[in-house]
Amino acid sequence: MHTNRAKEDLLVISAQSGDRRAFEALFRMHNKALLRFAYRLCGDQTLAMDAVQDAWLTLSQSLRKLKDPRGFRVWAYKTVRWRVTDRARKQSRMTTSLDDVAEIATEVCEPVATSGQLTSHLAALPENERQALALFYLDELKMAEIAGVLNVPLGTVKSRLNRAKARLRQQMQGDTECPN
Repeated sequence: MHTNRAKEDLLVISAQSGDRRAFEALFRMHNKALLRFAYRLCGDQTLAMDAVQDAWLTLSQSLRKLKDPRGFRVWAYKTVRWRVTDRARKQSRMTTSLDDVAEIATEVCEPVATSGQLTSHLAALPENERQALALFYLDELKMAEIAGVLNVPLGTVKSRLNRAKARLRQQMQGDTECPN
Protein backbone atom coordinates (compact mmCIF):
# COMPACT_ATOMS: atom_id res chain seq x y z
CA MET A 1 0.00 0.00 0.00
CA HIS A 2 2.83 2.42 0.85
CA THR A 3 4.51 1.65 -2.48
CA ASN A 4 1.31 2.45 -4.37
CA ARG A 5 0.91 5.68 -2.42
CA ALA A 6 4.48 6.73 -3.16
CA LYS A 7 4.03 5.83 -6.83
CA GLU A 8 0.83 7.89 -6.93
CA ASP A 9 2.59 10.86 -5.30
CA LEU A 10 5.38 10.71 -7.88
CA LEU A 11 2.86 10.48 -10.72
CA VAL A 12 1.03 13.54 -9.37
CA ILE A 13 4.27 15.53 -9.16
CA SER A 14 5.22 14.48 -12.69
CA ALA A 15 1.76 15.30 -14.02
CA GLN A 16 1.92 18.71 -12.34
CA SER A 17 5.11 19.31 -14.32
CA GLY A 18 3.25 18.60 -17.55
CA ASP A 19 4.04 14.89 -17.99
CA ARG A 20 1.06 13.62 -19.96
CA ARG A 21 1.97 9.96 -19.43
CA ALA A 22 1.94 10.46 -15.66
CA PHE A 23 -1.55 11.95 -15.85
CA GLU A 24 -2.69 9.05 -18.02
CA ALA A 25 -1.32 6.65 -15.41
CA LEU A 26 -3.30 8.46 -12.71
CA PHE A 27 -6.36 8.15 -14.92
CA ARG A 28 -5.86 4.40 -15.33
CA MET A 29 -5.22 4.04 -11.61
CA HIS A 30 -8.41 5.81 -10.45
CA ASN A 31 -10.96 5.97 -13.25
CA LYS A 32 -12.83 2.71 -12.54
CA ALA A 33 -13.23 3.49 -8.84
CA LEU A 34 -14.39 7.03 -9.62
CA LEU A 35 -16.96 5.69 -12.10
CA ARG A 36 -18.30 3.25 -9.47
CA PHE A 37 -18.47 6.08 -6.93
CA ALA A 38 -20.28 8.38 -9.35
CA TYR A 39 -22.77 5.66 -10.26
CA ARG A 40 -23.52 4.95 -6.62
CA LEU A 41 -24.24 8.63 -6.10
CA CYS A 42 -26.67 9.05 -8.97
CA GLY A 43 -27.80 5.61 -10.14
CA ASP A 44 -27.47 6.70 -13.78
CA GLN A 45 -24.64 5.25 -15.84
CA THR A 46 -24.64 8.01 -18.45
CA LEU A 47 -24.72 10.77 -15.86
CA ALA A 48 -21.92 9.05 -13.92
CA MET A 49 -19.73 8.70 -17.00
CA ASP A 50 -20.30 12.33 -18.00
CA ALA A 51 -19.61 13.56 -14.48
CA VAL A 52 -16.37 11.58 -14.21
CA GLN A 53 -15.27 12.83 -17.63
CA ASP A 54 -15.97 16.41 -16.48
CA ALA A 55 -14.06 15.74 -13.28
CA TRP A 56 -10.99 14.47 -15.16
CA LEU A 57 -11.08 17.57 -17.33
CA THR A 58 -11.19 19.75 -14.22
CA LEU A 59 -8.43 17.73 -12.58
CA SER A 60 -6.18 18.06 -15.63
CA GLN A 61 -6.73 21.80 -15.88
CA SER A 62 -6.12 22.57 -12.23
CA LEU A 63 -3.68 19.86 -11.15
CA ARG A 64 -0.88 22.39 -10.75
CA LYS A 65 -2.89 24.11 -8.02
CA LEU A 66 -2.84 20.99 -5.84
CA LYS A 67 -0.31 21.79 -3.13
CA ASP A 68 0.09 18.32 -1.60
CA PRO A 69 0.33 15.31 -3.96
CA ARG A 70 -1.02 13.10 -1.16
CA GLY A 71 -4.33 14.92 -1.45
CA PHE A 72 -4.93 13.85 -5.06
CA ARG A 73 -7.21 10.89 -4.27
CA VAL A 74 -9.48 12.90 -1.97
CA TRP A 75 -9.47 15.80 -4.42
CA ALA A 76 -10.46 13.47 -7.29
CA TYR A 77 -13.36 11.97 -5.32
CA LYS A 78 -14.53 15.43 -4.22
CA THR A 79 -14.41 16.68 -7.79
CA VAL A 80 -16.48 13.72 -8.99
CA ARG A 81 -18.97 14.28 -6.19
CA TRP A 82 -19.38 17.94 -7.20
CA ARG A 83 -19.79 17.08 -10.88
CA VAL A 84 -22.38 14.38 -10.14
CA THR A 85 -24.30 16.77 -7.90
CA ASP A 86 -24.20 19.54 -10.51
CA ARG A 87 -25.34 17.27 -13.33
CA ALA A 88 -28.02 15.60 -11.21
CA ARG A 89 -29.43 18.97 -10.18
CA LYS A 90 -29.65 19.91 -13.81
CA GLN A 91 -31.52 16.70 -14.51
CA SER A 92 -33.42 16.83 -11.19
CA ARG A 93 -32.91 13.19 -10.38
CA MET A 94 -30.52 12.45 -7.55
CA THR A 95 -31.16 8.84 -6.56
CA THR A 96 -28.59 6.60 -4.98
CA SER A 97 -28.39 3.04 -6.25
CA LEU A 98 -26.32 0.63 -4.20
CA ASP A 99 -26.98 -2.70 -5.89
CA ASP A 100 -23.34 -3.72 -5.56
CA VAL A 101 -23.13 -3.57 -1.77
CA ALA A 102 -24.01 -7.08 -0.59
CA GLU A 103 -20.49 -7.32 0.82
CA ILE A 104 -21.33 -4.63 3.40
CA ALA A 105 -23.71 -7.06 5.05
CA THR A 106 -20.86 -9.34 6.03
CA GLU A 107 -19.52 -6.55 8.25
CA VAL A 108 -22.94 -5.90 9.75
CA CYS A 109 -24.66 -9.25 10.03
CA GLU A 110 -24.26 -12.99 9.37
CA PRO A 111 -25.85 -14.74 7.60
CA VAL A 112 -26.09 -12.29 4.73
CA ALA A 113 -29.53 -11.08 3.71
CA THR A 114 -30.51 -11.39 0.09
CA SER A 115 -29.23 -8.72 -2.27
CA GLY A 116 -32.75 -7.33 -2.68
CA GLN A 117 -33.28 -7.09 1.07
CA LEU A 118 -29.93 -5.41 1.56
CA THR A 119 -30.57 -2.95 -1.26
CA SER A 120 -33.92 -1.95 0.24
CA HIS A 121 -32.41 -1.57 3.72
CA LEU A 122 -29.59 0.57 2.33
CA ALA A 123 -32.07 2.69 0.41
CA ALA A 124 -33.83 3.42 3.70
CA LEU A 125 -30.65 4.91 5.20
CA PRO A 126 -30.07 8.66 5.03
CA GLU A 127 -27.96 9.57 2.00
CA ASN A 128 -25.02 10.81 4.07
CA GLU A 129 -24.80 7.42 5.81
CA ARG A 130 -25.09 5.51 2.50
CA GLN A 131 -22.26 7.59 1.05
CA ALA A 132 -20.03 6.99 4.07
CA LEU A 133 -20.67 3.22 3.91
CA ALA A 134 -19.96 3.06 0.19
CA LEU A 135 -16.74 5.07 0.42
CA PHE A 136 -15.51 3.00 3.36
CA TYR A 137 -16.48 -0.52 2.28
CA LEU A 138 -16.60 -0.35 -1.50
CA ASP A 139 -13.98 2.24 -2.35
CA GLU A 140 -11.88 1.32 0.68
CA LEU A 141 -11.09 4.92 1.54
CA LYS A 142 -9.68 5.65 4.97
CA MET A 143 -11.87 7.59 7.35
CA ALA A 144 -9.72 10.70 6.99
CA GLU A 145 -10.10 10.49 3.21
CA ILE A 146 -13.86 10.09 3.51
CA ALA A 147 -13.93 13.20 5.71
CA GLY A 148 -12.14 15.06 2.94
CA VAL A 149 -14.44 13.78 0.19
CA LEU A 150 -17.61 14.56 2.14
CA ASN A 151 -16.16 17.78 3.58
CA VAL A 152 -17.04 16.85 7.16
CA PRO A 153 -14.96 16.31 10.32
CA LEU A 154 -13.45 12.87 10.99
CA GLY A 155 -15.73 12.41 14.00
CA THR A 156 -18.75 12.92 11.76
CA VAL A 157 -17.57 10.15 9.43
CA LYS A 158 -17.09 7.79 12.38
CA SER A 159 -20.53 8.55 13.78
CA ARG A 160 -22.19 8.18 10.35
CA LEU A 161 -20.58 4.79 9.86
CA ASN A 162 -21.56 3.63 13.34
CA ARG A 163 -25.13 4.88 12.94
CA ALA A 164 -25.46 3.30 9.51
CA LYS A 165 -24.18 -0.07 10.72
CA ALA A 166 -26.48 0.04 13.75
CA ARG A 167 -29.49 0.95 11.56
CA LEU A 168 -28.69 -1.83 9.10
CA ARG A 169 -28.28 -4.30 11.94
CA GLN A 170 -31.65 -3.25 13.38
CA GLN A 171 -33.42 -3.33 10.01
CA MET A 172 -31.97 -6.68 9.07
CA GLN A 173 -32.94 -8.42 12.28
CA GLY A 174 -36.34 -9.09 10.75
CA ASP A 175 -34.72 -10.67 7.69
CA THR A 176 -31.99 -12.75 9.30
CA GLU A 177 -30.86 -13.65 12.74
CA CYS A 178 -27.88 -11.51 13.60
CA PRO A 179 -25.55 -12.30 16.47
CA ASN A 180 -25.19 -9.54 19.06
